[in-house]
Parts: sequence; structure tokens; C-alpha cells
Amino acid sequence: MYHLTEGTIKAATEAVLGDYGRQRDIDNVIVSTQPDSEVIIELTGKLLTILLPGYYPEKTYRSYNNDSRISLLIEDVIYHLQKQIAIALAFRPDMAEADESHRKAAAEDIAIRFMLRIPAVRELVNTDLEAGFEGDPAAYNKQEVVLCYPGFLAVTVNRLAHELFLLNVPLIPRIMTEYAHSRTGIDIHPGATIGKYFFMDHGTGIVIGETSVIGEHVKIYQGVTIGALSTRGGQRLRGRKRHPTIEDDVTIYAGASILGGETVIGKGSVIGSNVFITSSISPGTSVSVKTQELMIRKGDAPWVSYNTEI
Repeated sequence: MYHLTEGTIKAATEAVLGDYGRQRDIDNVIVSTQPDSEVIIELTGKLLTILLPGYYPEKTYRSYNNDSRISLLIEDVIYHLQKQIAIALAFRPDMAEADESHRKAAAEDIAIRFMLRIPAVRELVNTDLEAGFEGDPAAYNKQEVVLCYPGFLAVTVNRLAHELFLLNVPLIPRIMTEYAHSRTGIDIHPGATIGKYFFMDHGTGIVIGETSVIGEHVKIYQGVTIGALSTRGGQRLRGRKRHPTIEDDVTIYAGASILGGETVIGKGSVIGSNVFITSSISPGTSVSVKTQELMIRKGDAPWVSYNTEI
């Protein structure tokens, strides 16, 4: 039986340090070689403040002048974001051998270009807010949508991350969306292209894959998967369109799975709950699972079958 002594601590330390020396991917011990997740999560919070200043108050800067407050916040975000981007760029093949000064210059350019895209992101976020309020009679006001709805938070973070994804920034966009995933239970890859007026009702368990393309005025419910038909090809599938296209004005109800890069759900279609789709659906089509049959009995009486169709 082991006991906690200086000798056992030394033995455990030597065992762990020895294991680090096996040169596997998990044996990297230099923390500064990848972006800092905690810093990126903090920056995500500050970006939410910039997007929605009346809903996410800034806790660091105190100023009665709103212009000064936002100016300080933007400067702070650009400064820290460019540092994280410079680290992340080392993971981009075309930048892997670049010297540090080159990566820093590229990171500064990317951070500023990203910040200049904020008004366009805010325009999209405003349409999502409209869709969330108009699409849910349980919403008493738009403030409730912003402050309470997990779908709104998830798509807002995704819209920020998507801009960094388009700027070819490694790692950071995915850290941002996985933070939103952990907060909301909604998993949207930053590579997904999402149009205006997007609303996820309830939201829990929704998955939207990297190469998904979603049109305008699309509404989806909890548990929906917009995913790949198969990932058995692994890294050989990188760069291919593996996820569906959802055209404008489509509604997808809870638990539906829509899979495959060639799958297109046509404009104005309605996809019912628990439907499993792997091929395209024509515009204006309604799809549902065959009506189920309930088997009910009371006490020891015989089972009675009921069709669930009303």
C-alpha cells in the first residue's frame, strides 16, 4: 500500500515527466504554442458587449461617455485578439514557417479587418433578433430573446466566429463556437454559412456541420442535425461539401436529421419531427414520418391500438 511521502511524490513526478518524453501529440508541454482558450472566451464576452452594448455591460471600463467606453473596448479587443491570432497562424500551413514578425503583422491586419466587419455582423444579429421574437409567441419582448434564448446566443457567437473563419484564422473560431456549445447545448461549426433571420426554437441538441449552407428565414427546432452522411473517410474528406443546403423559408421540426453534402431542402419546405433525410427535397414540399400507432391498456384489460393522427 502506498503512503503520501516525499519519496512517493518524487516517484510519481518522475513517472509523469518520463511519460512526457514519448514525443506523442499529447506530450507538448509548451503552453505558449497555442491560443489561450480563457483569453478567447473573455474576448468573446467583450465582442458580445460591442455587438449589444445595452445588453452585455462592460465591467472593466467606467466612463459616462459611451463613445469613449466603446473606443477603449475596441482597442482592447484588437490588441489581445491580434496576439492570439499571431499564435494561431502558426497552425496555418502557409504560415507555419513564417517568422514571428511576419505572423504578427498578418495578425494585426486580420484583427482590424475583423473589427471593421462588426457593423455587418450586427445587421445579421438584428435580423436574428427579429426572427426570434416574431417566431415565438412565448417571447414577451425582444429583450427576453437576447438575454434568455440559447439559440440567439449560439448564433450570435457563431456569426462572430464565422468572420474569423472566413479570414482563415485557425483554432480561434472553433474555440469560440465550442464555448457557445458548452453554454447552450447547440453545436454550430464556424464554417457554416447562415443567412438572415435565422431562429432556433428551444435549441438544445441542434448540430450544424461545417459545410452547411442555410438560407434566409429558416427556423429549426431542438434536436435537429444538419450533418454529414458519413465521416469514415476521415481527413480525406477535408475541403469537400459534406453537409446539406437548406434553402430560404424552410422549417425543420424537432429531432429531424438531414444529412449529406448533395442534399438540398428546397425553398419553403416543411420537414416534420424525427424525419431522416439523405436526398434532396423539392421546393414547397412537406415531409413527415408515417403516423405512429399507440398501444394503450387500462389495468389488465386488452391492449387497444390508437392511431395518433388527429
